[in-house]
Amino acid sequence: MTAARTHELLLPPPQPLWWPGAPLALLAHLALLAALTLGVQWRAQAPEAVTAELWAAVPQVAAPPEPAPATPSRPAPPPPAEAPPAAPLPDAQIAIEKARQAAERQARARAEQDRAERERKALEDKRQKDLDAAKKREQQQLAEARARKADEERLDRQRQANLDRLMGQVGHAGGTAGGSAARDAGPSAAYAGRLVATIKPNIVFTDVVSGNPAAEVEVRAAPSGTILARRLVRSSGDKDWDEAVLRAIDRTGSLPRDTDGRVPPTIVIAFRPRE
Repeated sequence: MTAARTHELLLPPPQPLWWPGAPLALLAHLALLAALTLGVQWRAQAPEAVTAELWAAVPQVAAPPEPAPATPSRPAPPPPAEAPPAAPLPDAQIAIEKARQAAERQARARAEQDRAERERKALEDKRQKDLDAAKKREQQQLAEARARKADEERLDRQRQANLDRLMGQVGHAGGTAGGSAARDAGPSAAYAGRLVATIKPNIVFTDVVSGNPAAEVEVRAAPSGTILARRLVRSSGDKDWDEAVLRAIDRTGSLPRDTDGRVPPTIVIAFRPRE
């Protein structure tokens, strides 16, 4: 290879001509510039407002205004989702609920009826117990009255027997001279007071008597002073005071002698609560 050929191979390749592509590059730059200008003008123009009227047969609630578009850097959060309305109960659940309510009403009615029945039974039991207690008290009082009456009748029979025996003795001795005149002679003026003073300490009476009524009692005694019988001649109007006086005479047993040494066979004595 020659030296000239070697020198040509080592040289850089020749550059192409630039001026045939210059018009194409210029046109491309102009087109890009026009596109940018149009885009900027479209963004800068305000959107035109459009109004429209909507008519409906039934008034409707206006929807809330839409929020303004947020900037791309901070997107607006979505509105909270509303809870869906509760679905109506199916027929089976409604029937079950009605049955449960009916069962509760029946249970309450049964409980109220049971409570009323218990109260009625308790009231009847209490009434029966009160009746039994009253009947028992009445029977006890009746038995006591019968026993008291039997005792009084026994004492009366005993007094009457003693009186008959003593009267027989007195009648036998009555044949002596002056015996009849001695029996007919009355007691002294102070003898009734002595009898009251002797008998009244034996009276046991704690009730309060209205006024100062007198209970008049006829007392029959033997010549020795032994009390043979007594009977209520005139009531004071207070049964308890009359019975207290009679019991006191029974406790006394015998009467004191009069100033002449005798005991009247029969005498009526008046007893008052405040003497």
